[in-house]
Amino acid sequence: MKVLIIDVGGTNVKFRATGHKTARSFPSGAKLTPRQMVRGVKELAADWKYDAVTIGYPGVIKNGRVVKEPQNLAPGWVGFNFKGAFGCPVKVINDAAMQALGSYKRGLMLFLGLGTGLGSALIADGVVVPLDLAHLSYKHGSYEHYMGLRGLKRLGKSRWRKHVADVAKRFMAAIHPDDLVLGGGVAKDLGKPPKGCRMGDNADAFLGGSRLWENAYKTKGTRNGSYH
Repeated sequence: MKVLIIDVGGTNVKFRATGHKTARSFPSGAKLTPRQMVRGVKELAADWKYDAVTIGYPGVIKNGRVVKEPQNLAPGWVGFNFKGAFGCPVKVINDAAMQALGSYKRGLMLFLGLGTGLGSALIADGVVVPLDLAHLSYKHGSYEHYMGLRGLKRLGKSRWRKHVADVAKRFMAAIHPDDLVLGGGVAKDLGKPPKGCRMGDNADAFLGGSRLWENAYKTKGTRNGSYH
């Protein structure tokens, strides 16, 4: 099966199809509607052949559908018929969970996506268990308040890195994962990963989008990762 994987972000929409090594993209932003996203992808991927589509969405997914409008895009995503728009089977998963699936190697893996906010997912023996850790209380705010892009800008790199290391240590003590991956666009500012962690790669999102169609991998729960 050839799969077109789409990673919808607040700044860019990136996509790649099975058999192609280079991703294509176009700007997103606060005015991007789902219909515009579909049109932009179909136009730029017109020379690619694919049988199915995976969409990594920057928000909450429930029972395979978008249930909350994104913070950094235009409204209209809730209830949108992606299958009808693309004319083929479509699976939708939270963007952090999609990158987590692509980063997965073994056992119990915890993924923390450091971006505009904080994405998170747990994978247990190939099963994606969605998490929503971003808004849990931490220090004088939330985990997202300290670990996301705004935290980096507010704290500076040195202090921000210490908080990322502290939070990673706390989660390792609570969950005891075999593997902890730090991904997302801001992870590159860590330089060196904290002890017990490894760095992910944004390209892992495309592998995750492909893996979602394999029988060896499944999603569990409805908060951040699901499909239809």
